[in-house]
Amino acid sequence: MLKIMVIAGARPNFIKIAPLMTALAEVRGCIPLLVHTGQHYDAGMSDVFFQELQIPRPMYTLGVGSGSHGAQTARVMLAFEPLLQQEHPDWVVVVGDVNSTLACALTAAKQEVPVAHVEAGLRSFDRTMPEEINRQLTDAVSELLFIPSAEAHVNLQREGIAVAKIHLVGNIMIDTLRQYETVARARHTCASYGLQAGNYALVTLHRPSNVDDPERLQGLLRMLVCLQARLPVLFPAHPRTQARLQAWDVELPQGLRLCNPVGYLDFLSLMADARLVLTDSGGVQEETTALGVPCLTLRENTERPVTVTYGTNLVVGTDPDRILAAIERVLASDPGPGRLPPLWDGKTAPRIAHILAQVGGVA
Repeated sequence: MLKIMVIAGARPNFIKIAPLMTALAEVRGCIPLLVHTGQHYDAGMSDVFFQELQIPRPMYTLGVGSGSHGAQTARVMLAFEPLLQQEHPDWVVVVGDVNSTLACALTAAKQEVPVAHVEAGLRSFDRTMPEEINRQLTDAVSELLFIPSAEAHVNLQREGIAVAKIHLVGNIMIDTLRQYETVARARHTCASYGLQAGNYALVTLHRPSNVDDPERLQGLLRMLVCLQARLPVLFPAHPRTQARLQAWDVELPQGLRLCNPVGYLDFLSLMADARLVLTDSGGVQEETTALGVPCLTLRENTERPVTVTYGTNLVVGTDPDRILAAIERVLASDPGPGRLPPLWDGKTAPRIAHILAQVGGVA
């Protein structure tokens, strides 16, 4: 039997592990064990994803909660180490680039348990981003590196990763998107906010570089005021963003529809029906590419350049004037469908499960 421990800690992880848990469960001789670190723990950021995506209940919940990067990473490691010693898994599978990803990868590597990293090789080349450090260190200790696109292979080879460890499998987030796209589109969630399909902008902001800087956040809000004059704006605000707005007593633009985070199906529906998406999220760049919806990334860089070269994404930075100019260009043009990167076909999870089974000797 092959015992595989799958780690999930935060909202993006849940979307990625949903198809993987299903694929692993279908491999004869494989025992998948789901561990929820509790990095995201409230109903809107955790529970709703397990319900909507039919993810099995975690075998273990570590309950680490929020905190600084160092404190959160340390708490995950302290809680995960005895679990490894208790279960003795054959593999630990981590996904993405959150603190739980790095913490569990480091702990497993120190316990000589091989690590497989799903969504490996992505690089923004900006080490002011905590996620960039998590990505680099996780890849460095992993024995299997499952990459979503070709440029990730180049990045890993540049860092000295053995080619035999690298496997191009596609984008696992697209597996989930394709599975639930029809259901999500049928919801027409935009109508519940008084919006018409194809006639609103959807905004997400949560990166510390954007929301922890009062001057930058105020500038982005002023940009949204100008956008409001052209197009209704819906802003499902991450808890981190809401906390900053409240702490600084920021006055929101009149008419801006600000709401709490929404579940996966509703957010997928909102993306699919939007005329334009503005975001600093990596996952949203990928999802809008798959949906063919124009996306403006409010950062100076992206670890997902394939969404620009193939898809519908433009990296426009954080200067309000530059963003507004890009908005005008998008609104004046036919969005077009864009192209899908190779292997973004909804079959990534079975590819990963097959490789793990082969390596583990149960295929």
